[in-house]
Amino acid sequence: MSQELHLVSFDLGTEEFVVDIAVVQEIIRMPEITTVPRAPQFVEGVVNLRGKIIPVVDLRKRFGLTAGEAAKGTRIIVVTIGGRTVGMIVDAVSEVLRLNADSIEPTPEMVAAQIDTSFLKGIAKLEGRLLILLDLDLVLNPEENKALAAIS
Repeated sequence: MSQELHLVSFDLGTEEFVVDIAVVQEIIRMPEITTVPRAPQFVEGVVNLRGKIIPVVDLRKRFGLTAGEAAKGTRIIVVTIGGRTVGMIVDAVSEVLRLNADSIEPTPEMVAAQIDTSFLKGIAKLEGRLLILLDLDLVLNPEENKALAAIS
């Protein structure tokens, strides 16, 4: 019997991504974000989340996508990455999914040869949809993690 995964799906541009629900603390509406000077370009700034200051990463910028304007559906997914609480700006949060681990295929070699896919766990197929499974611990490289640690 195959393992069942519980995932949170969200949109960035025209693509749908999923992350393991175990790393998601909460999903919040866009608050006022305080800009931090000299932060990496993909870091929007910091927010005060119930007395705790957390850095906020714009995943569009991190993945080299065109930055979008915050819309009604824009959310921050608060996650734990490498023991650190981080907010990730996404265009919209779709749903919580249950997915059979067998439905996940490795990232195609042709794609892997063209772009950095180290943070991709694979591509899942679900009812005609393709979902990109992220490994959040690898979304930021060691230097970026270090820069994030200096902010929070």
